[in-house]
Amino acid sequence: MKPFTKLNGVAAAMDRANVDTDQIIPKQFLKRIERSGFGQFLFFDWRFLENGQPNPNFELNLPRNAHASILLARRNFGSGSSREHAVWAIEDFGIRAVIAPSFADIFYNNCFKNGVLPIALSEELVEDLFGRFETHAPYRLTVDLEQNRVFDGHGFSAYFQVEPFRRYCLLHGLDDIGLTLEHESKITEYERRL
Repeated sequence: MKPFTKLNGVAAAMDRANVDTDQIIPKQFLKRIERSGFGQFLFFDWRFLENGQPNPNFELNLPRNAHASILLARRNFGSGSSREHAVWAIEDFGIRAVIAPSFADIFYNNCFKNGVLPIALSEELVEDLFGRFETHAPYRLTVDLEQNRVFDGHGFSAYFQVEPFRRYCLLHGLDDIGLTLEHESKITEYERRL
C-alpha cells in the first residue's frame, strides 16, 4: 500500500448523497480476483452511455475533473453492500482522498485498509467546498495527513479527525500484511524455535 502523507491534487465534485457501492463498482465487475484493474469500471453505469461512449454529463468525465485525485461528495458515501472492490476501484482510478459529511461504516473502514483517506467534514464545510469548486476551475486541494488538515489556495482550511492507529498505518503505507511484516524478525525467531 502506498503511504499517504500529503496530497495536492485536483478535486472533482459529485453532488450526490447516498452514493452506494453498487454505483461505485457495479456487481457485474466483481468477478476479478486481483485488486487491480477496477478503476476502468468506477461509476460505470454513470460514466458511460448505453452505447459504451463516455457520458459527457457525468462529473468525472468533465475536462475540469481530469486526473482528479480528491473526490468531494455528499453524506452517506459508500452505502450499500460491503464490497471492498468499491475502494479498490476508487484507488485504481487515482482517487486517494474522499471528502464527505459522512460515510457508510464498512466503506469507511475499507478505505483505510486500501490506502484511501476518507475525510468527514461538517455539512457546512462540505457545502463551502462545493461552492469553491464552482468558483475555481480546476479546483485544487491539499490534504495533509501529517497535520490532519485540508486546505486550498483561496483561504479554505479545516482540520479533520483520524483515529491515531489508522493515521499511523496510512502515513507508513501499512495494510494488515504490512503490519504483520513489521514483526517479521520476531516471527522468524519464533519459527526457528519450533
